[in-house]
Amino acid sequence: MCGRYTLRVPVEELAEKFDLPGTLPELSPSYNIAPSREVAAVVLREKTRRLEKFRWGLVPSWADDPGIGNRMINARAESVAEKPSYRRAFRSRRCLVLADGFYEWRKEDGGRQPYYIKMRDGSPFAFAGLWEVWRGGADEIRSCTIITTDANGLLAPIHERMPVILDPEGYDLWLDVSVHDPDVLLPLLKPYEGETLEAYPVDRLVNNPANDVPACVEPVG
Repeated sequence: MCGRYTLRVPVEELAEKFDLPGTLPELSPSYNIAPSREVAAVVLREKTRRLEKFRWGLVPSWADDPGIGNRMINARAESVAEKPSYRRAFRSRRCLVLADGFYEWRKEDGGRQPYYIKMRDGSPFAFAGLWEVWRGGADEIRSCTIITTDANGLLAPIHERMPVILDPEGYDLWLDVSVHDPDVLLPLLKPYEGETLEAYPVDRLVNNPANDVPACVEPVG
């Protein structure tokens, strides 16, 4: 799964990396992004990429209770095209959830040790995501979820799942709202096999989402 991640790079770097035109929303560096937080994602609007903000935890448009989003922070790649909670968004509301690292926990010594995973050069990347808009009376919630898949060789000793990190060559296809065929889209949702990732243990202070400080990503041990 993916339950915490980071986005620390300046918005100007994101604009260059993800080909984002125009005025961009302000983004503060975050070292411990947790579910229900507002997160940055790229969507396609009138054939142009836009950086927008969504609440992490997808709320389907048909939901009676928006609290369902607390249980829908991740969607499994194996079932995302068919599961009722996600299949409509999978067809036409796909996004790039921007990150520069994420956390996974390994069971060891009777506890859970957090690990931080990032690109070796610290560059940002994109998780495969879905987004929705929920309306209830005067309320509107724009929300998203992150798709997960089997862990790659680096992550397997830590956790059996990992978020889908999209290859840059797949960004355009994933964002293209004219593409609906699962046979075309699902091959993008594979474990990231690039040798550019690294993983190392970090302090358990990251376990508390209130701790959003640089020390969360510093190696220990």
